[in-house]
Amino acid sequence: MFDAEVLMAPIIVFMVVVAPLWLILHYRSKKQVSQGLSEHEHRQLLELAQKADKMAERVETLEALLDQEAPQWRRKV
Repeated sequence: MFDAEVLMAPIIVFMVVVAPLWLILHYRSKKQVSQGLSEHEHRQLLELAQKADKMAERVETLEALLDQEAPQWRRKV
């Protein structure tokens, strides 16, 4: 019977203090994940999209130059 009494105090502390905090923090993190991108991540995504657009323009320019300088370049690949 002594073993059950020794375990009761940690179980009560866990159920009263640890379990509620654990649940609150768990569902708070779930809510943050489900909200989507943060402002910083959204800004980074926009910057990457702009860089991709610039890169696409550069590729088009290079292809146009290659078409003028070496019209057969596409057939070599």
